[in-house]
Amino acid sequence: MSPYFLGLAFRQGGHPGGIEAVSLLPTLQTVSRIGIFGGTFDPVHVGHLVVAVWVRAALGLDTVELVVANEPWQKLDRPRINPPQDRLAMVEAAVDGIAGVVASSVEINRGGPTYTVDTLEAYRGDDPGGSLYLILGSDAAGSLDTWHRHEEIAEMAEIVVVDRPGAVGERPPAAHMVVDCPLLDLSSTQVREWADAGRPLDGLIPPTALVYGRRRGLYG
Repeated sequence: MSPYFLGLAFRQGGHPGGIEAVSLLPTLQTVSRIGIFGGTFDPVHVGHLVVAVWVRAALGLDTVELVVANEPWQKLDRPRINPPQDRLAMVEAAVDGIAGVVASSVEINRGGPTYTVDTLEAYRGDDPGGSLYLILGSDAAGSLDTWHRHEEIAEMAEIVVVDRPGAVGERPPAAHMVVDCPLLDLSSTQVREWADAGRPLDGLIPPTALVYGRRRGLYG
């Protein structure tokens, strides 16, 4: 049997029975468990929210933070990327009211090209004792070894790969865990293409985020 039970530790001696129960509860410290889910979010869509909610529940995380890229280095050759402040505003609108899921501007505030390793260092600096979980789709996971200072990423965060139940997609070269998640066949690229073609986006982008995007003339 484990010597720990309901916050008690047992040690020899201390009273005639020979075993003394000592409460550990006053000395226990809460360790924050934060999921880092980065992306361009151009635009944020319902698939992003499903991943955030399911991973948070599966791993018992305190929060999952949707970290909006400032200048995504993998996509700098793309003809158009909407302004980071607009993308952030849409994420903030999308997560409003979803428990434990928040928008993060850490990469926008830092400025310049976005590198995940820098973001993890920032979170580590804010909470040195916390546990970080880097959430990746299987496509991103398979290319992790091409990322800037990728060797350091697994040293700072647990790598979490999301995939459909029973699927065996691409996996990172580093140690990782897999969370089964009902992934939607949806991407931001598709949403932009549909918007350009005049297709309706209702149901694909959370309503409050869609209102913001329409008001700003971002999609369609």
